[in-house]
Amino acid sequence: MSGILDLLNSDMGKVLINGASKQLGQDENSTASALASALPLMIGAMKNNASTETGAAGLLSALNNDKHDGSILDNIGSIVGGSNIDDNVMSDGAGILKHLFGGKEQNVAAAVSKSNGMDAGSAMNLLKVAAPFIMGFLGKQTRQQNVSNQNGIADLLGGLLGGDGGQQQQSIVTSLLDADGDGSAIDDIASMLLNSGGNKSQGGIGGLLGNLFG
Repeated sequence: MSGILDLLNSDMGKVLINGASKQLGQDENSTASALASALPLMIGAMKNNASTETGAAGLLSALNNDKHDGSILDNIGSIVGGSNIDDNVMSDGAGILKHLFGGKEQNVAAAVSKSNGMDAGSAMNLLKVAAPFIMGFLGKQTRQQNVSNQNGIADLLGGLLGGDGGQQQQSIVTSLLDADGDGSAIDDIASMLLNSGGNKSQGGIGGLLGNLFG
């Protein structure tokens, strides 16, 4: 838990929010709020995927890729600080989201959009930006903690999600994947996101982001 706390409280975390908000044409509060909703969902989806032996092996393989060794965290300023976000980062982010959410990433973007008022296109682009940084952070953690099996990755992800191991986030993930994309379903999921992200006493990454960015 201290790793994500250190990351989000560091200058790198502020650079990510500041740079992404400018490049997406959004204010920093909206960007931070969107991340507060989206990041727990990404990690919850990873935990869902890692609940099977095959899924855990696939996630560990991706995290062991040199692309996700954590070096992206050292280059955050150059990646989000220019006039355009690196195309390779956006492409990698799109691939990560497709794998995590099985083609239902539009539902995720729509729900994040409705939960904080950011337009759906910007919400999707923010998800694409954030995904490689989350993978880089997790890749670095797996190396530092010598995580090499299903139990290890489940413990790492559960710790990041907080006291209940992310059951609330995983419930939202399941709803997103089951939703047919109609307005009523996405509205309901957005409400769940607001209740989850808005609980400032919540432990784990959701509560942390809520406390950090208000």
